[in-house]
Amino acid sequence: MLELPFKLILASGSPRRQALLQEMDVPFSVRLQEVDESYPKELAAEKVAVYLAGKKAAAYHISDEELLLTADTVVVLDGEVLGKPDNAAEAAILLRKQSGKLQTVITGVCLRTTNDTVTFSSTSSVLFNHLTDEEIQYYIQKYQPYDKAGAYGIQEWLGNIAIARIEGSYTNVMGLPTEALYNALRSFEL
Repeated sequence: MLELPFKLILASGSPRRQALLQEMDVPFSVRLQEVDESYPKELAAEKVAVYLAGKKAAAYHISDEELLLTADTVVVLDGEVLGKPDNAAEAAILLRKQSGKLQTVITGVCLRTTNDTVTFSSTSSVLFNHLTDEEIQYYIQKYQPYDKAGAYGIQEWLGNIAIARIEGSYTNVMGLPTEALYNALRSFEL
């Protein structure tokens, strides 16, 4: 178990990120505030996640005793960043785009104290099987994936039936690359 000289603050409402940290046995608390998640359109798709994690971290005020953790996950398909859908129609469009294709999932992470900032990213490749319209509609209706990049959660039904192959970190695809995070947190240990 890590012994951090800081109180770890997770700046995310994501239940998946919270569960992954709990499974790592890392004590933390959650702090939330609204942060604009826009990014420069000319920014390369591979850099968006780290950019947004850093932008989120810069928006928070922390004390000398705190270590802030922010993260952002994006799905990149054919050079296009697939965001979070606002509704069922957008979710269906995103899932149809990914059907039968290889995509890249990138999570950017920022760890910040009042004296130091560490950023990194993790990249995984995910190959989808072909999805039928019925499968897409079932998934959207049952799981309402509106808070997920690319409109899916790998840990849900769709991940169980539609992911043909994954290369890289499974937890990265969930939204927090725990193996890389653990190593980064070790640099803050006592």
